[in-house]
Amino acid sequence: MGILDKFKDLRSAYDDVKSAGSDPFSVRFDKILSPTEGIVAGKKTILLGTNNYLGLTFDKQSVETAVTALRENGTGTTGSRIANGSYGWHARLERDLAAFFGRKHAMMFTTGYQANLGIIATLAGRDDHLVIDADSHACIYDACKLTPAPVTRFKHNDPDDLRTRLRRLKNKGGNVIVVTEGIFSMLGDKAPLKEIVEVTKEFGAYLIVDEAHSMGVLGKHGRGLAEECGVEDDVDFIVGTFSKSLGAIGGFCVSNIDDFDLLKVACRPYMFTASLPSSVVASVVTSLEKVKNGELLREKLMGNARRLYDGMAAAGFSVGPDASPVVAVQLPSPEMAIAFWNALLNEGLYVNLALPPATPANMCLLRSSVSAAHSHEQIDQAIALFTKIGLAFGVIEPERIASFG
Repeated sequence: MGILDKFKDLRSAYDDVKSAGSDPFSVRFDKILSPTEGIVAGKKTILLGTNNYLGLTFDKQSVETAVTALRENGTGTTGSRIANGSYGWHARLERDLAAFFGRKHAMMFTTGYQANLGIIATLAGRDDHLVIDADSHACIYDACKLTPAPVTRFKHNDPDDLRTRLRRLKNKGGNVIVVTEGIFSMLGDKAPLKEIVEVTKEFGAYLIVDEAHSMGVLGKHGRGLAEECGVEDDVDFIVGTFSKSLGAIGGFCVSNIDDFDLLKVACRPYMFTASLPSSVVASVVTSLEKVKNGELLREKLMGNARRLYDGMAAAGFSVGPDASPVVAVQLPSPEMAIAFWNALLNEGLYVNLALPPATPANMCLLRSSVSAAHSHEQIDQAIALFTKIGLAFGVIEPERIASFG
């Protein structure tokens, strides 16, 4: 038996994707022209699958700050902060993050994935109980594999089911830690956070909210769903990423919990991973200021999101439950989704192909992520291309198409 034979089913599925033409792992951008356009196979292509919600990847001030830090501090730190120390930009960003969220403490990770992995796996000990939303991101599930704590799933966005699960754990000892997300990455739906807070408070559970896709997007100041719902003081730990609205890479956790600094010597993914280079951290410091003062950007982003969501719904596509910057179209089979994705790419539109088992309820999805930098013309072109291919493939029917625009 070969060492990779265990992945035979995965090989078969991957071969099916490749046999249809391009595949997500082989797409190469010849050049990135802007936050919303690139060159793929010599063709100008609208980028509608990048999570670049505020369009800050080409922000001139962020770029210049990064270039200056690169020249001053070099290309990398070559080790963890425990081993190689912290640079001035690391301490600056942690102070800025804590102040932005109105928290006493912040710690930074090299990726957003690592932030969830490290925080959840470190907080949940053997005698504790971890309770997660069934549609949680892969990094949350992977964190569950690293913790000795028993793990319970509650039905997606169902506070009543969460209450049932927590009631069963009452008087079993240890701490109970509930994990949910702000905006869920596949369908773009939001957690009913007010109701989840009520349930966690009722049972004295701790609450972690992953604001990866909602930071910079929701709330008057861009602090995410907890700010939008007015429950920030009731969330014990907020985890997030620099790779969406902040246009870079990295992750963080903020909290008011006493002795939070102990996590920096207890969290193995933090202790044993090389820290972010100063150039990346400096760009995030600058981008965070843009988020803080980005109310107009958020208004433009949500206007674009509603335009795409409403246009897809009017065309007759099955979309998610909420109008958010993540707009997912459900298709009837993997084969259809793969063919549709290839057709869009050939027409100059790049979106995300999302297939089981990485999707909620084994849905086959074409996932778009809208940016404040998209023009109305680009959004309308995307709707037109989806509609053209949807009609050609028999996914939608002409009589179901409503007027739009």
